[in-house]
Amino acid sequence: MAWEEWERAKAATAEGRVARMRLNEAGPGGAGDLDLVVYQDDLGAVGHEAFVLHGELRKRADIAGAGADKNGSGSTMRAAAELRSHDLGLGAELESTVEVWTSQVKHVLQACAHISNHLDYSKKLYAEEDAKIAAEIRGRTGTLPVSVLNDYFK
Repeated sequence: MAWEEWERAKAATAEGRVARMRLNEAGPGGAGDLDLVVYQDDLGAVGHEAFVLHGELRKRADIAGAGADKNGSGSTMRAAAELRSHDLGLGAELESTVEVWTSQVKHVLQACAHISNHLDYSKKLYAEEDAKIAAEIRGRTGTLPVSVLNDYFK
């Protein structure tokens, strides 16, 4: 935050024009008029799409294993070996291309799996935390001290 923004925020607070922080579904009015809301369903949907992308990419992007023979050698690698056996430089280049492609696909698969797992975990964790905070707030009378709120930001 720039210094000017900080000064404007302090002035707005002093004038009472600042939006207050509210938790989802806690307090009067529920979650209907909140400025920032993260829905667990959205996290789950993105995580699911990453999972679907992972599965499709695994099936369709495997050029090293496509058309594999009984020894497990894919048609592209067999073509590279055939070209190399005739002393054509294209064989080595094709083999190198398959190796680089396979490495890049593995990185993308790993990223998709990481995103999927993380968002599924986040969805579950945030739902549990929201329920825990809401239960504690409902069980209190009066205002919730800032020191108690700070416990939730660990």
